[in-house]
Amino acid sequence: MPASPSPSPPPSPPPGEQPWPPSDAARVAFTRLARTHYRLLQHWLEQPHVARWWAHETTPEAIESDFGACVDRRDPADVFIASVDGRPLGLIQRYTFADNPGYLDELAPLLAVPPAALSIDYFIGEASALRQGWGAGMIRACARSTWVAYPDAPAIVVPVNVANEASWRVLQAAGFRRVAEGPLRPDNPIDDWAHAVYWLDRPAACARLA
Repeated sequence: MPASPSPSPPPSPPPGEQPWPPSDAARVAFTRLARTHYRLLQHWLEQPHVARWWAHETTPEAIESDFGACVDRRDPADVFIASVDGRPLGLIQRYTFADNPGYLDELAPLLAVPPAALSIDYFIGEASALRQGWGAGMIRACARSTWVAYPDAPAIVVPVNVANEASWRVLQAAGFRRVAEGPLRPDNPIDDWAHAVYWLDRPAACARLA
């Protein structure tokens, strides 16, 4: 009887690129976006897996226009660079619906959202970290810090284009549940309007500490 073939070894990382450690939300650290991050942000936004869904212009002027108000705290949204052991991983931003009443109006036909709830936008910038659990880890770490930073927030609510399967599967892996579906204006005009809305409640333990 012929011997069973040995399993193929995992592919080696490109020269100079270290493999990512096993996903662990506790290892994710957040640094507020600063203008010193703009070159990194430009690089990430130009990566095909990010550009497909974010569709941002990446000139220095466009990045300043999109993020400068948050950097200067003239816009109350929190924008963070997520890192693992000091190695930049991706971007996550959070904001309350109270600060963005237009989002409440847009979601109203699908479900009622408390104004004190937050939403998040996110991406893994480093392609080498995709499909390794780091997206869910980053979101879990952000949620954990959100309950502390926003003690009145009852939930995090995130609309996602249904076609962006990777994005909503990451939310599910981070503990979100799908609570509604319906048409919402897409971020990228090439996409369909079909969206799903995901919801994460504040944990009871955090409610006792708030």
